Amino acid sequence: MTDDEARFAYLAEGNARQARKRVAADLLIRDEAGRVLLVNPTYKDNWDLPGGMAESNEPPRTAGARELAEELGLTVTAGRILVLDWVGPHGPWDDQLVFIFDGGTLSPAQVKTIRISDPEIAEFAFVELAEAKAMLRPDMAQRLARALDALATGVTNYSE
Repeated sequence: MTDDEARFAYLAEGNARQARKRVAADLLIRDEAGRVLLVNPTYKDNWDLPGGMAESNEPPRTAGARELAEELGLTVTAGRILVLDWVGPHGPWDDQLVFIFDGGTLSPAQVKTIRISDPEIAEFAFVELAEAKAMLRPDMAQRLARALDALATGVTNYSE
């Protein structure tokens, strides 16, 4: 074994023992009236922002855009990070990183193209912030408010 091969094997062994983080990537998408796009997942009790879990070695921004295309047939370019949260372990879940990216404002023509294309999504709606807060889990409602604040101020919001 060469020195390069031995070093690679040593680093690969260390990598295999390091923690893996679950990563969720959501998109804050608005219509021209400023309403927020929410989805109603079939596997959750509350509505959610569009997006989902990153696959192994998938960049978060790519994961959010992929999930949006898979679930609603909508293609957008995920913009800057509005919110990044570390969520500690809870229930059966390990800790995770939650990203919310700016998904932009859709034109009326783009809104008309949205179609549910995944059985995980029962319905979608564009709603005002007050209505969204009532539809989302409290932690997601708080993240949405922080994302809208980050959008307005230009400052990414990070929380643990």
